[in-house]
Amino acid sequence: MEINIAEKKVGGINSVFIVAELSANHLQKYDLAVKTIRAAKESGADAVKFQTYTPDTITIDSNEEYFQIKQGTIWDGKTLYQLYQEAYTPWEWHSKLKKIAKDLGLIFFSTPFDKTAVDLLEGMDVPVYKIASLEITDIPLIEYIASKGKPVIISTGIATLSDIEEAVNACRRKGNSQIVLLKCTSEYPASLEDANLRTIPNMRETFNTVVGFSDHTMGISAPIAAVSLGAKIIEKHFILDRKLGGPDATFSSEPEEFKAMVKAVREVETALGSVNYELSEKTKRSREFSRSLFVVKDVKKDDSLTFENIRSIRPGFGLHPRYMNNIIGKRARKDIKRGTPLNWDLVE
Repeated sequence: MEINIAEKKVGGINSVFIVAELSANHLQKYDLAVKTIRAAKESGADAVKFQTYTPDTITIDSNEEYFQIKQGTIWDGKTLYQLYQEAYTPWEWHSKLKKIAKDLGLIFFSTPFDKTAVDLLEGMDVPVYKIASLEITDIPLIEYIASKGKPVIISTGIATLSDIEEAVNACRRKGNSQIVLLKCTSEYPASLEDANLRTIPNMRETFNTVVGFSDHTMGISAPIAAVSLGAKIIEKHFILDRKLGGPDATFSSEPEEFKAMVKAVREVETALGSVNYELSEKTKRSREFSRSLFVVKDVKKDDSLTFENIRSIRPGFGLHPRYMNNIIGKRARKDIKRGTPLNWDLVE
């Protein structure tokens, strides 16, 4: 299965779609957002992704216990409103950032968190929508996004199997089967032990969608492994320098690390190739050094061929080793010198 995101085919044997997630790593500084987009391009990303919300479109300003973050996360001690006030991307930036990305040859898209955000992005004609892990249970929002007829990328970080099924069905009910499911662990940062990447091929088989990996682990091992298991999209948080700080800095990838990941992913997908049992020309030449039957002691005419004077050795210019038992006990048709590849003309 494959889908089109802008001009890029995603899925099938096409190259992996690599997304640099900027999230809050612009620190609400426009120039920093621009520099980060340019660095993402230089680091090999195919796309840059933002998040489209305001504190008021995603939560309410409340100090009630329900809204306080206290789950052992890097954001503990804040309310949800305070976190999103610090992290959101100003809406007036979106069109300008999209143009900058396009001019660089990058695809720009975003995660909307309510219908007004979808409307903003739809007015900009973004080519694809992302649904965040924590929004996978918001079926009305998913249906609204799916109704736009664009590909829908869904992170599954907090989802049960039934949650994923319900979200996929919501898209299909709206006539939209352009679905990508991202294996994801909603921990920040996530541990390798919790990645469970073997879910990726199972997810593809279970839901018949393109699959990918939204990575919150440190380093590049997990995304490389994900590609080897069939991930067709890799999404990773991207920051110019973790020392800049910010809500997502600790689990974001810096340019050199991201570049190394892209290089490794491209090498892995090259090595994966396709299902192919045909031999290359180089491999065919290498077969000359495979085993075959050779005369290993001088043999006189009418001498019996035995395991003493016939052996299976390298190189491969004699009879196939499968004929060894057929040859033993037969007689030499003429004198045969040691080191001669055996063939049927020498045997009677």
